[in-house]
Amino acid sequence: MQVYQAPLRDMRFVLHELHGDTALLTQTGEALDRDLVDSILEEAAKFTHDVLLPLNAKGDAEGCHFENGVVRTPEGFREAYRQFREGGWTAFSCDPAYGGQGLPEIVNKLVEEMICSANLAFSLYPGLSRGAYQLLHEHGTEELKSLYLPHLVDGTWSGTMCLTEAHCGTDLGLIRTRAVPDGEGAYRLTGSKIFISAGEHDLTENIIHFVLAKLPDAPPGTKGISLFLVPKFLPTPDGRPGARNGVLCTAIEHKMGINGSATCQLTFEDAKGWLIGAPHRGLPAMFTMMNSERLSVGIQGLAIAEAAYQSAVAYAKERLQGRALSGAKHPDKPADPILVHPDVRRMLLTMRAYTEGCRALSLWVAAAIDQSERGEGAAREQAADFTALMTPIVKALFTDLGFEAANLAVQVYGGHGYIKDHGVEQYVRDARIAQIYEGTNGIQALDLVGRKLPAHQGRYLRRFFHPVTAYIAERKTHRELGKMAGALEKAVGALQLASAFIAEKGLRDAEEAGAAASDYLRLFGLTALGYMWMRMAEAALGALARKPGPEEALFYQAKLTTARFFMERILPQTAGLYLTIKSGKESMMALPEAAF
Repeated sequence: MQVYQAPLRDMRFVLHELHGDTALLTQTGEALDRDLVDSILEEAAKFTHDVLLPLNAKGDAEGCHFENGVVRTPEGFREAYRQFREGGWTAFSCDPAYGGQGLPEIVNKLVEEMICSANLAFSLYPGLSRGAYQLLHEHGTEELKSLYLPHLVDGTWSGTMCLTEAHCGTDLGLIRTRAVPDGEGAYRLTGSKIFISAGEHDLTENIIHFVLAKLPDAPPGTKGISLFLVPKFLPTPDGRPGARNGVLCTAIEHKMGINGSATCQLTFEDAKGWLIGAPHRGLPAMFTMMNSERLSVGIQGLAIAEAAYQSAVAYAKERLQGRALSGAKHPDKPADPILVHPDVRRMLLTMRAYTEGCRALSLWVAAAIDQSERGEGAAREQAADFTALMTPIVKALFTDLGFEAANLAVQVYGGHGYIKDHGVEQYVRDARIAQIYEGTNGIQALDLVGRKLPAHQGRYLRRFFHPVTAYIAERKTHRELGKMAGALEKAVGALQLASAFIAEKGLRDAEEAGAAASDYLRLFGLTALGYMWMRMAEAALGALARKPGPEEALFYQAKLTTARFFMERILPQTAGLYLTIKSGKESMMALPEAAF
């Protein structure tokens, strides 16, 4: 049986104690009331546990149904989505000018995590709509925004992005979908797209597709891509769904996981659409949605890790197997719970260190997103730089760790994890796609070393290194934090040396940078998690000094123990990653193609 309760205590710790309530800003710049935020999180926890979690395994087993171009979601999804929409969750962090609630991203990311932990397949429907909202809000004309945004915000309409075609995935310059002007200010699109999440379903009245296509005069490659808004139903003058547009779902994919999410093949046959942004400048506009989705996919990795961890802990406490190596811990029972065994504890603590570290890092980035949108002057630019730097790291690292955590959960369960009865094998299958879509994790690593490192003569990197090195310097002689500071300083040093190595080698040979990319992203990500864990340890020490009650003291002591585990058992991986990077490309590129 799948186990999940939103980790509200840890969420409140990260939100209020680690990052501080000053990050909670409304559209007007006034601080949100802490009690209000906590009540929102409690309501989200209740909804995800009571409504979404029971549908997770059922939706996986049933999957979506396709017949004659019509897609039906698993039983219970329509009612769950109705409750989700009526509860205002689709409007949560949207612009009040279009009916949104205007809540900050730092709160939204916590709610997003809960939804994904409880039911990842369900989360993709509103998740894609959120990205579509952001794209249109930033790049649409006032006419298009006034017509479509209120429906996306209230959840009666949903959104998708249509990039991939059967012959091209990452290399979007090869797309064949065409758009021709209709002489009346709109365009007619013809072509096919695959792997379109939520491309067709029965949850909303209308679906808004954002489609990459090429105009007749398009230059070759990615510089010839334009972006179009193509609705499933053409809106009537009063904003209701009208005539059916030339968009048809021709199939749904039969997938390894996320079976409750309809992944569709779409055909556009003389479909009417409207240009978003400038001609041949569709890719930069689409990246507004894609980068938003990449951060959200990172949250999916964190969410799966949390759900897998909770299930594994529950099983480890109940499963009786063998005796503790130091002697029986429960002599009244026929065997001890497997929680007593060091290797089981290694797996559980690894999962815990991943989830709590990633949650802290995700809110650091979310706070920067809020600052980049609502701040002023230099602070706004710095926050935007930091967000750009961390986006590929969040997407790739979190999903890699989420998949690792899901596999560790299966290992904790042993043979019972491999069969479907307990539901943890679903987490492995669901988690796997997150490492692939929205740009594979290898692509994220190339983005990090190829674009983010050299950007503005290393300006993005300074947004990370400056605060982290200053923090370490101030705490190196701290009686209780000094050892952690030393460990983190070594990791930061390895990261700085690796950055310099890639910058030097990559300028002369792009393959050197490519060979180092994935290891470098992992090195960067683990170092960032180390910084988060040291800060969490400091916050926990401060709280313990205030003599909290027994339950709270246990929480903070667990923070310190997990921080020490991360620093001693996981962070040292950074040294090996640096040595791997320094070895260069030679052994990787030497083998002739014929030898593979």
